[in-house]
Amino acid sequence: MRSALATEQPRTQLAHTHPIRVYFEDTDAGGMVYYANYLKFAERARTEMLRSAGINHATMVAQDGLMLVVRRCTAEFHRSARLDDELAVETRVSGLAGASILLDQVIRRGSEVLVEITVTIACVTKEGRATRLPERLRQAVGPSVGPSVGRG
Repeated sequence: MRSALATEQPRTQLAHTHPIRVYFEDTDAGGMVYYANYLKFAERARTEMLRSAGINHATMVAQDGLMLVVRRCTAEFHRSARLDDELAVETRVSGLAGASILLDQVIRRGSEVLVEITVTIACVTKEGRATRLPERLRQAVGPSVGPSVGRG
């Protein structure tokens, strides 16, 4: 799954990994993770990837008046997770453009791929206008970012 977005290549292709455990609230009546919850898992992992790179959303809004919003998202569902499964969400920056970041995310149970997600994140002002990514954000997502230590 690749976007047609023209991007500059980031300096690394290393993945940030964030662990998630499936709770009862994440499942549907059949005991499988409800499809929309995979997007929530991916959002948490993106936030933790940025946090590990030194970017805090609340600080960005308060100090810079900027926000990161989802502009485009595609998901391919391969298999279902179930109650109490331990998952890992891998997030990889696959490209940068003037006002956006292209990310590839894979949700796995062990080595088994459950969901593949490609998401374009846009940088916008508080008024909702697209604006260039701040240089410190560009620098933060370019170098490698380590794994998350939190539990979802």
